[in-house]
Amino acid sequence: MMLQHPGPSLADISCSALVPCLSPPGSLTLDDFTNFTPLVKEELRLSIHAKRLFSGHSADLSSDGVSVNEHDRRKRRRERNKIAAAKCRNKKKEKTECLQMESEKLESVNAELKAQIEELKHQKQQLVYMLNLHRPTCIVRAQNGQTPEDERKLFIQHIKESAFTLHAGISQ
Repeated sequence: MMLQHPGPSLADISCSALVPCLSPPGSLTLDDFTNFTPLVKEELRLSIHAKRLFSGHSADLSSDGVSVNEHDRRKRRRERNKIAAAKCRNKKKEKTECLQMESEKLESVNAELKAQIEELKHQKQQLVYMLNLHRPTCIVRAQNGQTPEDERKLFIQHIKESAFTLHAGISQ
């Protein structure tokens, strides 16, 4: 937001009005001010400031037409924004690090579970192999006269009875 002062603009003021010894009135324009050195520019600013004070205009305008209060307010706002941006960056960095650590932890757990699955599969294979080796010589089965098919039917019947008992107990 630029504040405009009620006096004439820099384009309307000739350089000779500001510094009378430079040139005849109206011979310099605003474009001519861009080639001046910083020392000359500062002298012109001081001259404009003195003219404003002499003519009764507000003297609290900086070189870009913004009041000193507005300039301070902008400076404080920039400083607050700078602090808030740094805080936001730090918070984002912490969150990223936390997510990275959690990801690494979950990958480790996943690897352990996969290893455990492989170990259990290997144990199952060994047990099935041992069971198959034992079947032909099994004394218990031979005494009962049961075949593997009979054992399977008994097992399925036992599971159905257990499920029925469990279901009946839940519905009561």
